[in-house]
Amino acid sequence: MHQPRRRDRRLARRVPPERTRRQDSQFAVAGADVVVVGYFSAKEKDFVALMASAATELAARGARVVGQIVQRRGVSDGGVQKMGLPFSSRTLLSYGKVREVAHACEQADADAVIFVASMTERQQRTLAAIFGCPAVSLSAILAGD
Repeated sequence: MHQPRRRDRRLARRVPPERTRRQDSQFAVAGADVVVVGYFSAKEKDFVALMASAATELAARGARVVGQIVQRRGVSDGGVQKMGLPFSSRTLLSYGKVREVAHACEQADADAVIFVASMTERQQRTLAAIFGCPAVSLSAILAGD
């Protein structure tokens, strides 16, 4: 006999969006050591100024920037066609860049990783698990004021 599919079990395992949002809003930037990560396409020529302004915004809120890492997309010939897409839908960055950020967090004993680009809740959870500290987008911090 045919058995019906069990789709309801998967829904019970999901983390409610309210809980994830509360974790982001609870993160206090003041007094935290942070690593700033920027993800930019090759079309963005002024990415250095954007990184500097992000560091200035965080410093104005009391954070201490202990590292800055940039991931560029579309610089090579192969990346031009995929310039608007992230390297990974799961982590936003390439595997090597994720390892580089994790190493920087470990070396600097960072309290959080702040991304200049916006991220999904899944990306935040995945990156926080990899880095061992919260991964938050800059827009979420600026909206929290």
